[in-house]
Amino acid sequence: MASSAANAALIDDDTPGFGEEENPKQFRHPYVVLFHIGFRAAAILVYLFCGWFSDGFVTSFVFTVILLSLDFWTVKNITGRILVGLRWWSYVDTEGQSHWVYEARKEGDVRKVHAAESRVFWIGLIAFPLVWAILFILAIFRFSFRWLVLDCIALSLNGANLYGYLRCKLGKGTNLTGAVSSYANGFFRQQVMDKAVNMLTRQAQTSNMNSATNII
Repeated sequence: MASSAANAALIDDDTPGFGEEENPKQFRHPYVVLFHIGFRAAAILVYLFCGWFSDGFVTSFVFTVILLSLDFWTVKNITGRILVGLRWWSYVDTEGQSHWVYEARKEGDVRKVHAAESRVFWIGLIAFPLVWAILFILAIFRFSFRWLVLDCIALSLNGANLYGYLRCKLGKGTNLTGAVSSYANGFFRQQVMDKAVNMLTRQAQTSNMNSATNII
């Protein structure tokens, strides 16, 4: 399947009207900012502290993956477009070729991007993959291969959004962007759910065996 990239102008227009004033320290879209940070922070919190409330790794795995997937979709389709005027997506043409499109608002429309919201967007986009990278390294040193799989999923999904928006901003790295985003989507659809189902099945079999041994 071939892959190509295109740049386009983002049509959405939410520029404040002439004479309207806004506080540069007050978010224009506070709920969007909350969801941009919320899903990412919640995934890390569940990863770190879910074991306090549940003894099973499966519970932590499933909830963390759900939060990561919600974050991936929200950042890719909503928060980037609203907070910084950027969006990346793909489509398949009639010949079966995959095309990657990177959209950005016009350079002269600086009023459309709120400075505080843009700062929060980029900090969240860059900081959380770094946190997952640290957790990935810690899992290697602890030889915790189960958590290593979860760290790889998090790095894939966070990294796909990071590189996609860097491509929108800088206009470089076409082939790598397509590869990273394709990997993230394919990995989540084909492997993550299979891994969760296999773990749940093994846990159920173990529970049944323990119940059988307790029968007098």
